[in-house]
Amino acid sequence: MRFARLGNVGSEIPVVLDGDVALDLRSVTNDVDGAFLASDGLARTRAALDAGSLPQLPDAGSLRVGAPIARPSAVYCIGMNYAAHAAESGSEPPTRLALSIGTSSPKTSCEGRTDTSRSSISDWRN
Repeated sequence: MRFARLGNVGSEIPVVLDGDVALDLRSVTNDVDGAFLASDGLARTRAALDAGSLPQLPDAGSLRVGAPIARPSAVYCIGMNYAAHAAESGSEPPTRLALSIGTSSPKTSCEGRTDTSRSSISDWRN
């Protein structure tokens, strides 16, 4: 099950993707967020999918793709491209997989703007 949020910033429409088809989740939830996930949202979505009650979102392909989950408190990243990074820097690749976490205190939008108003330190990697 793949979730997405489509539309203008601040008014995204929650959808579940079934192959290349975006099915409108507004009959199940107002947004894909922590409250949705904590309130058995996955099971409710599965039931709606199984019942065939989710309509296809018209013109989904023309809508902006937003973050799949609204206001996440953290993003966990699992490093997968160490060989390329090591080669770029002339270093040996690490022997262990690295896990990093990005919390919601330093915020970056999909457009790349960073809000550091709540922090005196900003750290980013590209």
